[in-house]
Amino acid sequence: MTQDLNFFDEMLGNGDGPRPPYTSYDGWFHAEDIRELRKKSLEAEAFFRRTGITFNVYGASDADERLIPFDIVPRIISAREWTRLTKGIEQRVRAINAFLYDIYHRQEIIRAGRVPADLISRNDAFLPQMIGMAPPGGVYTHIVGIDLVRTGEDDFFVLEDNARTPSGVSYMLENRETMLQMFPELFSSIKIRQVSDYPLNLRRSLGACVPPNAEGCTVAVLTPGIHNSAYFEHAFLADHMGVELVEGGDLRVVDGKIAMRTTRGYKAIDVLYRRVDDDYLDPLNFNADSMLGVPGIMDVYRAGGITIANAPGTGIADDKAIYSYMPDIVEFYTGEKAILQNVPTWRCSEPDALAYVLDNLSDLVVKEVHGSGGYGMLVGPAASKKELAAFRAKLLARPGNYIAQPTLALSTVPILTQKGLAPRHVDLRPFVLVSPNEINITPGGLTRVALKKGSLVVNSSQGGGTKDTWVLEE
Repeated sequence: MTQDLNFFDEMLGNGDGPRPPYTSYDGWFHAEDIRELRKKSLEAEAFFRRTGITFNVYGASDADERLIPFDIVPRIISAREWTRLTKGIEQRVRAINAFLYDIYHRQEIIRAGRVPADLISRNDAFLPQMIGMAPPGGVYTHIVGIDLVRTGEDDFFVLEDNARTPSGVSYMLENRETMLQMFPELFSSIKIRQVSDYPLNLRRSLGACVPPNAEGCTVAVLTPGIHNSAYFEHAFLADHMGVELVEGGDLRVVDGKIAMRTTRGYKAIDVLYRRVDDDYLDPLNFNADSMLGVPGIMDVYRAGGITIANAPGTGIADDKAIYSYMPDIVEFYTGEKAILQNVPTWRCSEPDALAYVLDNLSDLVVKEVHGSGGYGMLVGPAASKKELAAFRAKLLARPGNYIAQPTLALSTVPILTQKGLAPRHVDLRPFVLVSPNEINITPGGLTRVALKKGSLVVNSSQGGGTKDTWVLEE
């Protein structure tokens, strides 16, 4: 494999041989016939296609349903590295939940001057309907995805906090299942922590958050429908949890509860894992034109008749302008310095920061504060003069809509190509389950990989693929 010495290679390190986490895999790989491995790669693609593991692309001119490319070379994380990461992730998730409770109640962090008041009050993700509302068990973010990037041996940074409806866990599970079927000998010789218990843990975690007066523990998954980009995941999780997958039209308010239509009439739901954005959740409280939500669900929620996971209004915690204050937020609520650091961030709403960003646009990555999926962003070093000029105009027109960050030297992990192994940039999305008495972090998560040589954009919607992520046992 040709190594790019400008970036940390997670398999080869400084090039003197494989790093310790990869030693066993490297020995196995070099004993294999590369032609057989290429066949295995094609088999994996055929398996994903048969299974229907696809995602939808909005606004594409060609077919809107695509296969997510899967690479058969795993990303491997040592037990020591994972222990450090989990401590930082747990600290951050606890702080996020404390922050959400605070801003919808006494707003102590604003009173203390640690976060500007207008960053909350003028934020589109802040829901006045949640003021004074305490969700069952005090849990706002039942499911969290923390996006991590790596730049060196021990240098991990949080790139984003996904606190609304984080996606990708079904691909993590299917990636592992595919690798187990194709390379069972690897899992016999290398001790790898399992991820297959995620649906069971999710069901248990949601069940621990039932409303105080609930008589049962009926859970359902609310999907916008088959045309949503993550519909496969919605159906996958409902099936693997053994719960119903419902759409807004299947639900109604019955005797102060949200009930779903069944062949035996309407059945009350205690916990609704919703994959519908806030704005479409309840046409009586939010977007009146929404056909995806349930009229009156917010009134039932405020009255304690149902648990909504994640809670409405959690999007304020993954707003990219709020992200820039996360080290302060962690310290304010935990009394500790953040274990996992942020990427340095310029808030374009601030005149000095905007001036710096405009002067250095070709060297920076600029993102929309409410953006996701790689849409609406600029990667300065890869942009043309025309693209830079167009983005400059956007910044000047709406500076508060953007933040900027340096172009990081993201670590690389090998992928299998026709010519053999080649390094490609990656990130990692571990998945966190939160219940009143426990924070459960699945060992590994979803590794997204930029399949194009030199690309730093890993999102599947922008041409990226995925890998199985191995966390080694002690």
